Amino acid sequence: MNSIKLRLIVMNFLQFAVWGSYLTSMGTLLATIGMQDKIGIFYAVQGIVSLFMPAVIGIIADRWVQAQRLLGICHAVAALFMAATAYMVMTTAAAPNTSAILGLYSLSVAFYMPTLALSNSVAYSVLESNKLDPVTAFPPIRVWGTIGFICAMLLCDFAGFQQSAMQFWQSATIGIALGVYAFTLPSCAVNKSGEKKSLVESLGLRAFTLFKDRKMAMFFIFSMLLGVSLQITNGFANPFITSFGAIEEYSSTFAANHANALISISQISETLCILLIPFFLKRFGIKTVMLIAMFAWVLRFGLFGVGNPGSGVWMFILSMIVYGVAFDFFNISGSLFVNKETDASIRSSAQGLFMIMTNGIGATIGTLGAQQVVNHFVYSQSTPLAQIEGWSTTWLVFAGYALVVALAFWVLFRYKHEPDKLGNINH
Repeated sequence: MNSIKLRLIVMNFLQFAVWGSYLTSMGTLLATIGMQDKIGIFYAVQGIVSLFMPAVIGIIADRWVQAQRLLGICHAVAALFMAATAYMVMTTAAAPNTSAILGLYSLSVAFYMPTLALSNSVAYSVLESNKLDPVTAFPPIRVWGTIGFICAMLLCDFAGFQQSAMQFWQSATIGIALGVYAFTLPSCAVNKSGEKKSLVESLGLRAFTLFKDRKMAMFFIFSMLLGVSLQITNGFANPFITSFGAIEEYSSTFAANHANALISISQISETLCILLIPFFLKRFGIKTVMLIAMFAWVLRFGLFGVGNPGSGVWMFILSMIVYGVAFDFFNISGSLFVNKETDASIRSSAQGLFMIMTNGIGATIGTLGAQQVVNHFVYSQSTPLAQIEGWSTTWLVFAGYALVVALAFWVLFRYKHEPDKLGNINH
């Protein structure tokens, strides 16, 4: 294997291992230390900082600091704040210092989220400088990011970190390693003399002019509405599945004791479903593909609502498999649609707007709203059995929301599929 590709594979593996160490298990940790009513806030932080931090760090990388160095700095700072978060959780576990824990965690996430884009920029720059086409060379490299995420999830699970601050220590340790490793990567160019973008352009705000086009306006609005669903299962699936452990009938089941291992099926499915997108998008068009994603979210939530870790564990497994379709058919297909439907002069800004609407505004509203639903139906209950029944109702409420969005999109979004217009999506 080309040594450059191998180095970028290591970078991507570690990049997502940092995130996978805690993203799907943090909800269970928070519930364990009595902060179950704050799960939504912790996951909403990712969406809030994604509204501005990636753009700010991107401007710095474009103008002043080489991207690979800035990647290392951001990971090191994020890791230090994550370690401080872990320390605060451990030292105040009996009476959690909510504001301190949330503050330190927010600072860590604020420096981590920009690295998702920075690592892509580093990979593109390194590939191009080595005369390799990023369009064909990057996807096989990026797949190792998902593998890193899965490995970190499984390590957290089987090491027994799901209910402890050790998951934060795990993330911090990997983050420090990546911070150091990033400084060994090939140098990326800094644009010191070229044309400088205005702040409005750098933050991607020009793309808001796309709302003048009814078709694009409807697409972005529904992207936000569907984005509401994105982080719900990341925040609440693990504490939901783990809560069955308090019921004797399910206490010894594999799923109730290894929720992260079960949830990792979702990430495997996500990896495989990426391969289906070119065929579906070219054959059926963006409206049908988005509808498939929306109805997949209905199934994702609905199967949680009626399944259990015992005889109904197959429903949990099917929900995990469906997640690949729900996530990829929306996120990746939506990005390809934006790329094809917008002018080159505004394309990067349009992609930024798509991320703001989905992972920023939509995901933030979704996690905060989901917390209120969970508080009402689950954490207001005093017995484990009543909480399980509340969880069932909660997931069916989420499924109902996804169904309403799907039906509204079906009726309101007007788009005529032209196969030739989406020509080169196989690349």
